[in-house]
Amino acid sequence: MAEASLPTAALSEDEAAYTAVRRAFGMSATASVLGVVVLVAVGLLSAISGAAGLPASGVVSALVDWIPLLGVESTLSAYQESILFQIRLPRLVLGMLVGGSLSMAGAAYQGVFRNPLADPYLLGVSAGAGFGAVLALGFGLDLGWGPFDTVPAAAFLGALVAVVASMAIARGGGSSPATLLLGGVAMAALFAAAQTYAIQQLDETRAREVLSWLFGQLNTTGWKEVWILLPYVAVCGMVLFVHRRHLDVLRVGDDEARSLGLDPVRSRLLVIVAASLVTAAAVSVSGLIAFVGLVVPHIVRLLVSHSYRVIVPLSAVLGAAFLAFVDIPARTLFAPEELSVGVITAIVGAPIFAIVLWRDRWSTT
Repeated sequence: MAEASLPTAALSEDEAAYTAVRRAFGMSATASVLGVVVLVAVGLLSAISGAAGLPASGVVSALVDWIPLLGVESTLSAYQESILFQIRLPRLVLGMLVGGSLSMAGAAYQGVFRNPLADPYLLGVSAGAGFGAVLALGFGLDLGWGPFDTVPAAAFLGALVAVVASMAIARGGGSSPATLLLGGVAMAALFAAAQTYAIQQLDETRAREVLSWLFGQLNTTGWKEVWILLPYVAVCGMVLFVHRRHLDVLRVGDDEARSLGLDPVRSRLLVIVAASLVTAAAVSVSGLIAFVGLVVPHIVRLLVSHSYRVIVPLSAVLGAAFLAFVDIPARTLFAPEELSVGVITAIVGAPIFAIVLWRDRWSTT
């Protein structure tokens, strides 16, 4: 009887595993659809919010009017269309690109370093990128060559130096996650000190501009910042999306990854460079915005899936929605004055991160 029951037990285990996988994929598909719906809803809310209120129906008609062959005419006035297409939409799209970039980079760092606390801010990448951008902005090197603007280039060099230094410290300390984070903290402190020294050398007007930028902001001059950031997001986002499966393989260790035909060194290098570049580009146009790259991937991992095949793209969508949403009170709460969006993300992100850590602690005890 026992021998006859073994196949049944084995079959039930296989069915349970299949059911779990099917449920996980179902949750991922549902979460993806909901994420897109949330992104569209936040975009519409952002477009109609502001000192000059715009009707939602008018905004929708104006956007649909740009689609050829539909025959829908905008119901907005010329003044309202100017506000929508020259002020609201550039800032909205920029916020979505920055939020998606930071969240996607945060998810990639967490996967490649196998540490859920890794993100562009904690690893010193944002501080390094900020230092490079401060040098370019503060000393008049912000020359505009479209997507090849010198500010993203300087920010990328600073980010690359920071992440390489953090990895070197971690390797010297045995490559443990704790050592990596401490190395990132050290690099962040070093580049923050360098930023302070560089700002002290500037005149009062330049220093005020740089400090305002460092606090995190989404001020735009038309579509210029969007066109600067878009090529980096497109290229780096594609690299991270293609390598999202590699992040799942890297979690089991380098030896196991090689046995599965994956070159861990090459994959890790490509992910780090792509995440650093897109972080640097985002920092160069928005300043230092904390917690986005840390909190959003955590929420996706907690509520949807532990697979980076899901975490990376869904973090990009929800990160875009999150930053676009928090930018609404940043520009409307004390209008006509604006709060730095980095202040709002810190106020919102810190409690969320504390709750996530609290839940993780109690779920493992």
